[in-house]
Amino acid sequence: MLRVEGVLDLDNNKAGSLIDIARNGRRRPTDPFVPRELVRRFKLRAGSVITATATPDDRFPNPKVRFIEKVDGMDIDARRRVFDFLQLTTITPNEQLKLEIRDRRLTTRTMDLFCPIGRGTRGLIVSPPRAGKTTLLRDIALGVLENHPECHVMILLVDERPEEVTDFKRSVPAEVWASSNDENVENHVRIADLCIERAKRLVETGKDVVLLLDSLTRLARAHNTQRNSGKTGSGGLDVRALEKPRQLFASARNTEEAGSLTIIASILVDTGSRMDDIIFQEFKGTGNMEMVLDRKCSEMRIWPAINIAASGTRKEELLIDAKRLEGIHFFRRALVPLKIEEAAETMVSRLSKTKTNDEFLKLIAR
Repeated sequence: MLRVEGVLDLDNNKAGSLIDIARNGRRRPTDPFVPRELVRRFKLRAGSVITATATPDDRFPNPKVRFIEKVDGMDIDARRRVFDFLQLTTITPNEQLKLEIRDRRLTTRTMDLFCPIGRGTRGLIVSPPRAGKTTLLRDIALGVLENHPECHVMILLVDERPEEVTDFKRSVPAEVWASSNDENVENHVRIADLCIERAKRLVETGKDVVLLLDSLTRLARAHNTQRNSGKTGSGGLDVRALEKPRQLFASARNTEEAGSLTIIASILVDTGSRMDDIIFQEFKGTGNMEMVLDRKCSEMRIWPAINIAASGTRKEELLIDAKRLEGIHFFRRALVPLKIEEAAETMVSRLSKTKTNDEFLKLIAR
């Protein structure tokens, strides 16, 4: 008998296998097999971490699970009493996740001022190519890990360059799920689906999860390639291609009974692709935070390359106290009349003169 553990990945026959989290969601022939009967009897769901005992079988390379010990670290009966994700009451994010970190990098300081993130925020990073979106996502992850160690950080990379996947794994001590651009679209879709199910199971058990997705555009492209319903809309996009990506993004929420799921996803614009423009228009306005990056700022090497006037968070008054918000609004009003690149350059210049946002806000309040 072997003791095995892994994330449950269900197939179309409702049988499953236990995936090692450390392998970015990749399957192996040696992954323990979970029979359909066990899945049905214990009402197991994709994304749960299963601890079980299994027996090896000489006919197959993978052991077969015989007995379920724990589900998501809980006894089976206790896990059954936990609320289902869709039954949880969704509320507006009301507690800020501070991102400012000790090394004084301006990306996270800028987000705390102009695009604050709360527990349960559904945020978009709207970015043209090479405007710093991947670096921004990495900095957000590091900011959450430093300021909120109680949060569970997950990174989902879809159709990214293989070296980017390696870089994330080495630079961010978080749970990385990845399907790089040398893998097929079926794998992109499967890993994204399993990753979001894993996040939901964590929220059900009371965890605050922060999921960073790079990128929503490439995930939508993968679904478009796989869907092939025969009905093609504008820009070559299948009429139902965005159904699953929309559901994934809409999963972000703050809940009353359990934890929260924060999703910050990058989305591409100005790529020259009509399909990418349609994907962006479909997601525009569906989040409660948008940070818009600007091509001209990035060409001028102004980092972060933010369009301050177009960026912001809905109901930011629930995340930031009134006195602090007054100072932020004063600074924003001074920057918005300027050209986008001038505003970004002025912001970088002013923030660079202070070590922290608190110090900066005290300075402008005088």
